[in-house]
Amino acid sequence: MNTGLLVAIIVIVVVVLALAWILGRQMRSARLRKQFGPEYERAVSDSGNRQAAERDLEDRRTRRQKLEIVPLEVRARDRYLEQWHLVQARFVDSPTEATRSADRLINEVMRERGYPVEDFDQRAADISVDHPQVVDDYRAAHAVAEANERSEATTEDLRQALVHYRSLFEDLLEVDEPGEPPARDADMTRDADTKADATAGRDEPTTPDDAGTNDGRPTTASTPPQRRTTEEAR
Repeated sequence: MNTGLLVAIIVIVVVVLALAWILGRQMRSARLRKQFGPEYERAVSDSGNRQAAERDLEDRRTRRQKLEIVPLEVRARDRYLEQWHLVQARFVDSPTEATRSADRLINEVMRERGYPVEDFDQRAADISVDHPQVVDDYRAAHAVAEANERSEATTEDLRQALVHYRSLFEDLLEVDEPGEPPARDADMTRDADTKADATAGRDEPTTPDDAGTNDGRPTTASTPPQRRTTEEAR
């Protein structure tokens, strides 16, 4: 074999290997982008390097494969749904405590399904493999929960945190809707902020305009005694 032919063969082999390497990287990027969705772009943005981000995502997948994640039993799912209803109902009276309860409830569900819950950053990384569409909601909710512990979160912040917690809660329970969504009542924040006014208003007497009617006329119960006497005198 002459030298020219040998060089040509080597060049072809190098080109083929280079193309295979490039194609392999492209396929890996496409696979990771499809699996992680918005989390892929977030990882790239945070690391500032696509290769480093992809190595991190691959490490997450490898770690997740070693975890024994199990679905919830029906009884457990029903129990958690009921607890979620209580958390939502508590928000109007105590947004601070409701947010704390939501954070604890998420941890309980994750633990029962098999996710380690000791470190938040690791929890988020593990969750991102199975629930990439909502892991950023989880991070946002956790940030508000931390601000809540420092008394730096507004009622609107806490309401939004509950909405974010609900996104992950739905995914973890594998249900379409865990009862009434925390954002469903548009007046939830207003009710929490004006609860004192609403409570004071319950002691005010009922006016004729608020009372029921009977054949188009105010009912007897809606007319104050003194005013009724005056009308009878007429």
